[in-house]
Amino acid sequence: MLILGGTGEAISLTTEAATRFDIVYSLAGRTINPALPEGVTVRSGGFGGPDALAAWINENGIAAVIDATHPFADRIAAHAVQACADAEVPRLKLLRTAWEQTAGDAWHRVADIAAVASLLPTLGTRAFLSVGRQELDAFSDVAGVALVIRSIDPPDATDRLKGAVYIAGRGPFTTAQESALLREHDIDVLMSKNAGGAATYPKIAAARAAGIPVIMIDRPPPQPSPIVSDVTAAVAWLDRLGG
Repeated sequence: MLILGGTGEAISLTTEAATRFDIVYSLAGRTINPALPEGVTVRSGGFGGPDALAAWINENGIAAVIDATHPFADRIAAHAVQACADAEVPRLKLLRTAWEQTAGDAWHRVADIAAVASLLPTLGTRAFLSVGRQELDAFSDVAGVALVIRSIDPPDATDRLKGAVYIAGRGPFTTAQESALLREHDIDVLMSKNAGGAATYPKIAAARAAGIPVIMIDRPPPQPSPIVSDVTAAVAWLDRLGG
């Protein structure tokens, strides 16, 4: 089985499934020190597109693929759909449930990072951003807003935005920790992708409690079914295949 990973759910799934299946756990390789499952084969780096992925699946005798990548990893998700169809192997998408706006939230929903950069100056002067190193360029021309940026890996010196404060951190964080961070940096606007799940939700809860507006990036459209939302259902799918 091939598990396309990079999320907490992917690690949990791999750990549970590895007791009954031979698993290859694949990562994009963009994180410097990624969290990894134990006791399985780990592959790091891209495949080179859907055709190359299909060839790799066939060459390595892969019987099924579970795409457990991040909800915003739409490129590899699309490649997995095409590659599995071409290789004629079953595919499952493990996609955590998106967050829903609730009473007290002040969400401003946008489609992408560029829209966040345009909206920021209208909502506050001190912004907390959770973004990857590859997305920093979108904020290079933002004026009048002090940026506090958290990422798993610190950006290279050449990628750093002048005047921004950088925080390296890997969740999960508690609501108390996120509330303390917002107070420490006097944050008055927050940006987040709608990643879903429990691990990164505390910053949304902290913003709600503090009355801070959130610019929420909507997810890209999901890939075709089958889709499950939790590890238990994904393991059950594998068991049905293996049975």
